[in-house]
Amino acid sequence: MGPTTAPTTPAARAPISLGIPTFLAPAPADSPGLGDKFGRQATDLRISLIDKCNLRCTYCMPADGLAWLPKSKLLTLEEVTRIVRIGVRDLGIRELRLTGGEPLVRVDLAQIIAAVRAEHPDLPISLTTNGVGLAKKAAALAEAGLSRINVSLDTLHAETFATLTRRNHIDSVFEGIDAALAAGLAPVKINAVLMRGINDVQAPELLAWALERGLELRFIEQMPLDADHTWRKDNMVTAAQLRGYLETRFLLSPDTRPRDGAPAERFMVSTPDDPQVILGAVGIIASVSEPFCSDCRRTRITAEGKVMSCLFSREETDLSALLRDGSDDTAVGERWRAAMWGKPRAHGMDHVGLGSKDFVQSDRSMSAIGG
Repeated sequence: MGPTTAPTTPAARAPISLGIPTFLAPAPADSPGLGDKFGRQATDLRISLIDKCNLRCTYCMPADGLAWLPKSKLLTLEEVTRIVRIGVRDLGIRELRLTGGEPLVRVDLAQIIAAVRAEHPDLPISLTTNGVGLAKKAAALAEAGLSRINVSLDTLHAETFATLTRRNHIDSVFEGIDAALAAGLAPVKINAVLMRGINDVQAPELLAWALERGLELRFIEQMPLDADHTWRKDNMVTAAQLRGYLETRFLLSPDTRPRDGAPAERFMVSTPDDPQVILGAVGIIASVSEPFCSDCRRTRITAEGKVMSCLFSREETDLSALLRDGSDDTAVGERWRAAMWGKPRAHGMDHVGLGSKDFVQSDRSMSAIGG
């Protein structure tokens, strides 16, 4: 008997990123929710609402010249709410994060949040934003049902901000953070990427600023998701190096609470002068140097409706065709399950630069994926 092949039902078929049709093996019937072959369950759904952004961060986008998706390709409000409905009702999704690009650029952002909240009163809904324009929208987003917010801020200095983002909008970000606090979108978390020779030595200052304001800072290792493809592992600031910077001013002690699949390793922060007084917490997301693939619980949907089982995956599974061709929720869910069943064991990035073929940088930049 010859080898068996995966079914070619609509639920199992999907295009990969190169546009070549491939056939996904369906998830076993006894595999609950969005499980994979390595025993992980995806319960954290991240949906990108748009690929467009109003900053040009060097670790994400080129200085200019990046084609945006046409509006007709973007998931609609109804499609976003349907995806969330299927995920929560049928597939074990327990939390939602809306991302981009820059989600504040979506004119119907508050309406999307309100529609999801109306169907899922208890679902945690968070937003990741660069904060530009947030001051005018924070109150409306909170009223619509947003639970909390993450704001990207890599520096406190206007010149450094302009170097990193190629824009002069730092005051707008500060105003947005204040507005988020005033709107009760707590905890307000700050995401920061350190770049060697640009803002790496500013890490202790940024942490002190966050602690004074009751913000939880999360440092994120620079990842190979830049549109220019200039990332080099030997030039990134690792988690170990970051801890060294912070410990020039603070004492860090591991948070004893279970990490429970969270991407950030949390540390409680005190000072050498008074080590018993905890000033707050800081998180470090070390996707490259200290990967946490074995407990990854995230599933991502791009702005045009494609499942990415891993942030660094080069394979994508299209849901938008099913959403728009009259297919029922079962078919959408089965294709989504098949995509996650094929999730790789790990991203292979620990071998970058050693001649290994385990990791190849995605053609997509971070803005085109969604964090």
